[in-house]
Amino acid sequence: MNAKLAALAKQVIEAARLQNLSLVTAESCTAGKLSNVLSEVPGAGEHLHGGFVAYTKQAKTELLGVSSELLRQRGAVCADTAIAMAEGALGRSPADIAVAITGVAGPKPDEDHNPVGFVCIAVAREGCVSRHAERHYGPIGRAKILDNAMADALTEALRLIQEPGTETRNAAL
Repeated sequence: MNAKLAALAKQVIEAARLQNLSLVTAESCTAGKLSNVLSEVPGAGEHLHGGFVAYTKQAKTELLGVSSELLRQRGAVCADTAIAMAEGALGRSPADIAVAITGVAGPKPDEDHNPVGFVCIAVAREGCVSRHAERHYGPIGRAKILDNAMADALTEALRLIQEPGTETRNAAL
């Protein structure tokens, strides 16, 4: 794991500890890597409930309750799907905060013709409005796309822990 990810994960777990909050992940393109990064932080077991790996559209529907109609109309990589993943994970776990990542790491575009490097991130918190972000990393290589996506997701989780905010639904990060 790179040092930047390790440092961000440590900050997220520490912030969650200070506020007595717990986390869950909902991951597609990162396939559990974000949950693993968080689990490497000493003491993470007290604040990380685990994660959902929903790589396919079917898994997103079955595991996280993402609407099959949403997936059919908008695809697996869009802000609405990322939000639905985060909210689904939150509703299916005892966690206070959920972080979701869905995207295209490559080597080629996905079945919905989204380009390599396109990633959507969402964070959800009990009692707060969910937030999302779209990132266009470009075709910089699978490993770099995943590392960038995880770093951005951790940054947004930290922001949500520290400043829950009162934005409207689907607020951009």
